[in-house]
Amino acid sequence: MKKTSAKSLSKKLGISESRAVESILKAKLISAIIKTLDFEDISHADLSKRSGVPRSAITGILSGSLQKVTIDRVLRLISALELELDVKVRKVASLKRRCQIFLYYI
Repeated sequence: MKKTSAKSLSKKLGISESRAVESILKAKLISAIIKTLDFEDISHADLSKRSGVPRSAITGILSGSLQKVTIDRVLRLISALELELDVKVRKVASLKRRCQIFLYYI
């Protein structure tokens, strides 16, 4: 996944920086979900059963559509796959806050 800043994404898409941060967060989490599904050979239907999220919604989420995708649903998928989420916030050289996200298998 190509690294992009919230500031540059907000300018490109004409959205607020906070929405850009949310989009980046969702994209990183969804990428981890896709990698886990591929690695463990889990179907969308199985993930639906595990998470309680409708299969059609899972297909939409995993196809790259971030519209109408809530963090809550994405976190339900993360939990159903038994992934652990670790968020680290730190200062960067420009003195702005930066958020890092790490996913671990439980």
